[in-house]
Amino acid sequence: MLSEKIVLSPEEIYEKEFKVDARGYRPQEVDNFLDLIIKDYSEFIKMTRSYEKEITVLNEENAKLKATIRKLEAELEAREGAGNSSQVNNVDLLRRISQLEKIVYSKMSNN
Repeated sequence: MLSEKIVLSPEEIYEKEFKVDARGYRPQEVDNFLDLIIKDYSEFIKMTRSYEKEITVLNEENAKLKATIRKLEAELEAREGAGNSSQVNNVDLLRRISQLEKIVYSKMSNN
């Protein structure tokens, strides 16, 4: 990923030769500046590779956490579904008991 977009390596910068013109720059100043660029460029590459590794680790961790969330949501839905069916059963039982009580009490009051 990194090498696809970077054109120069620190070694290529180091090995670059410039033609000297009569009115050109001082070679020592150019070399010092290029040395600074090489140092920064090398550090940039190290940092980028480190960040790429960190991104990979974080993406893997993120995928695991998403899988855990899906699993927990499925378990929660299953428990809520089971809880709802038992609540419905309880409501049905209470209605039946109420109806039976009405029948029993109406028979008792008729006797």
